Amino acid sequence: MVDPETTPTPEPPSKEELRMAMKAFRKRLKLTRLDDESRMGYGATSSGQNSGIVAITPPNQFSSAVWQELARQGKLKRDRGGLYSIIE
Repeated sequence: MVDPETTPTPEPPSKEELRMAMKAFRKRLKLTRLDDESRMGYGATSSGQNSGIVAITPPNQFSSAVWQELARQGKLKRDRGGLYSIIE
């Protein structure tokens, strides 16, 4: 049985780690949107629609604690299925 008094509480993510995670998240979102827009039907001779992607799965090089902390701070919004979106 685990004693809650002896179980160390995990340290919150550092400011630098949160900053790097947000940068990685923005880049992943941008690339996902660009990939979606590069499909057929979005070209110069089409109606020129923008991507409808607003939420993505966050990059896995950061722990879930980082994404939860960013959501707690109000920088990201957690959506269904483990997706996150930027609050603007």
